[in-house]
Amino acid sequence: MSKITVIGAGNVGATCADAIARRDLATEVVLLDIKPGISEGKALDIWQTSALAGFNHQIKGVTNDYSATTNSDVVVITSGVPRKPGMSREDLIGVNAGIVKSVTENVIKASPNAIIIIVSNPLDVMTYVAFKTAKTLSSKVFGMAGTLDTARYKAFLAEEIGVTPLDIQALLLGGHGDTMVPLPRFTSVGGVPVTDLVAKDKLEAIIERTKKGGGELTNLLGTSAWYAPGTSAAYMVEAIMRDQKKLVPVCAYLDGEYGYKDMYLGVPVILGKNGVEKVIELNLNAEEKALLDASAQAVKKTLGVLDTMNVLDK
Repeated sequence: MSKITVIGAGNVGATCADAIARRDLATEVVLLDIKPGISEGKALDIWQTSALAGFNHQIKGVTNDYSATTNSDVVVITSGVPRKPGMSREDLIGVNAGIVKSVTENVIKASPNAIIIIVSNPLDVMTYVAFKTAKTLSSKVFGMAGTLDTARYKAFLAEEIGVTPLDIQALLLGGHGDTMVPLPRFTSVGGVPVTDLVAKDKLEAIIERTKKGGGELTNLLGTSAWYAPGTSAAYMVEAIMRDQKKLVPVCAYLDGEYGYKDMYLGVPVILGKNGVEKVIELNLNAEEKALLDASAQAVKKTLGVLDTMNVLDK
């Protein structure tokens, strides 16, 4: 028996649960929300696609009933207030930190051995909140950021070059937001360096668009994106449940890696059945390291805002 729980049945959570169900990753999938009927209705809607999408295991929706999540192998937390136009991720700290702390406490009570994936924004800080609340191994608590950012980067590159995104290998580092660090030196298409295929000015424009990818969608939709974020989280869940040992950029805990301690930041890791099985330290050049340092400082600044709220002490 295997179980996956998704907390939060909003656009991102429901999309994530749908993607997990379609991949047939567990014998039981639970979708939980605080609003009566929302998770039950969306779970039922997803289940009714099973004969069409080809999956076998039923998805269950519940209202704030954490007993239904007991002994989950993986829990994806999407709970929180979505970003609105003109709103920075930092604006969300006060509200979402309290939500993530409360949810994590309930998750750990029901599933003390679960691997927890955070999707709530501001991502790097919310992942830190969940880790400090869960009091479990750092390898079991990490955030979905680089996976999404890399997917956006690949989509923009594929459009520019005229190739399938599946042929593109790429990595991003740093915080989830405008200070993320795409790495052209580690980007290739079928083994061909991207710098041989895309002019420097166009590549820089794509990098800037990737950095502002979330904001672009927020301006278009009037709320945060959900298809790519939800599917990105499901992609990470699959790597864990199938023990794929995938090299994936995630928001991981650093304890000396890259020169940073006691913080979460986007880095490449090996993702498998134990969660983050290894943090990969790239040999960055001076320019890349300077960009990563700037991103890390931005995350530390946001952590400083969290500290003033004393959320973790409550």
